[in-house]
Formats: sequence, structure tokens, C-alpha cells
Amino acid sequence: MFTQKVRMPTKSEALPGRSGKMPVPNKHFVLDAPLEPPFRAGLERAMFGMGCFWGAERKFWPLPGVFTTAVGYAGGFTQNATYREVCTGLTGHAEVALVVFDPKIITYEDLLKVFWEDHDPTQGMRQGHDVGTQYRSGIYYFSDDQRRAAETSRDAYQRSLADAGLGRITTELQPAPEFYYAEDYHQQYLAKNPGGYCGLGGTGVVCAVGVVKA
Repeated sequence: MFTQKVRMPTKSEALPGRSGKMPVPNKHFVLDAPLEPPFRAGLERAMFGMGCFWGAERKFWPLPGVFTTAVGYAGGFTQNATYREVCTGLTGHAEVALVVFDPKIITYEDLLKVFWEDHDPTQGMRQGHDVGTQYRSGIYYFSDDQRRAAETSRDAYQRSLADAGLGRITTELQPAPEFYYAEDYHQQYLAKNPGGYCGLGGTGVVCAVGVVKA
């Protein structure tokens, strides 16, 4: 079972899922903003996998310029997967945080800084004590500008990690796949459960926004 959880399934191995979508709360528990589109004009989206999505989402919603956040599953094969299914390792999905932000207030590079500094992007199919394909590191971009910024930041941060004696980045960088909302109780989980588990921890290596933009 351990081996299965750290190996990406093929499409033929993946669980089939279902056509019905997960019910989504009307409002963000903290920001009182909608979790689902349509969003107001001028906002942009970002999507990140950083391990357990409870902790990942909490890193972003306090930031000025972030309009709303949500957690879900992406990057796999199973349509409208459940958390129980994702935990089997047979969906191919990563746990991800969707961030909707105002680029006039906070830049995508600012979000990348939070992404790199607040988890360890060198751990492959795990994050801390959380082991499995669902906990892999990922940047899922919505535009060529986001792709270029992500690539630049990755390469710059890799140099910083190497200078600190740390390993190679394993973060997958892909066009944003379909985002499947996670169950209601997962949304803003750590705001609803302040003492809840969060296994995220960074490397201690700084990602300078100026370097990211270079």
C-alpha cells in the first residue's frame, strides 16, 4: 500500500469517480467571499500544491489582495473525487489550494514567494510526515506569464537551495488542470478548527521577490 501511494497511477488504474460535483459553500468562512466563479472582473487565479491543503490554504487567505481561496483536488484522473478516494493513491490527484487574487494589490510573484518559502519543494511524493502522491509539490499555471514567472522563480530558488546545501526541487509545473472542489468540511479547515493539524514546514531558505522578478 505504501508503494502504491507514492507511485502515480495510470489512467486505466485510476478510480472512475462520478459526474456529480461536490457541494460548495456559498461563502468563504474567513473572507466572506464566494468560493466559486464567476468572480468579479480584474481578478486572477493561481493554483498550488504544497502538501496538506489545510495548511496550504491558510498561508494565502490572510494576504492583502487575496479575494478568496478554496481547497480541492487536481492533476489526476478521477472526476469529482472524494477525500477518501484521493487518500487511496488511486486518483492521481494532488491536494491543491486555489487562490483568487487582485494583481493590482498582490502580484503572482508575491504568491510564488509564499509557495516556495512555506513548504519543502524537494521531497517528491511527500511533505513532512504526509506520504503519498496527493502531497506532491506543484505549480499549476493559468497563463504564459504565470508559467514564465514560475520557471524563473524555480530556477532562482534552486540556486538558493543549492547554496544552502539542500536538494533538487521536485515541484511539478503544469498548465492548470480541472479543479475539483473538496468537501465542505475541508474548506478553511484551520479557521474552523484552530488547533487542527498542519504538517507544512519550509526549508528556511528565503525566496526574494526581487530575484523572482529578475
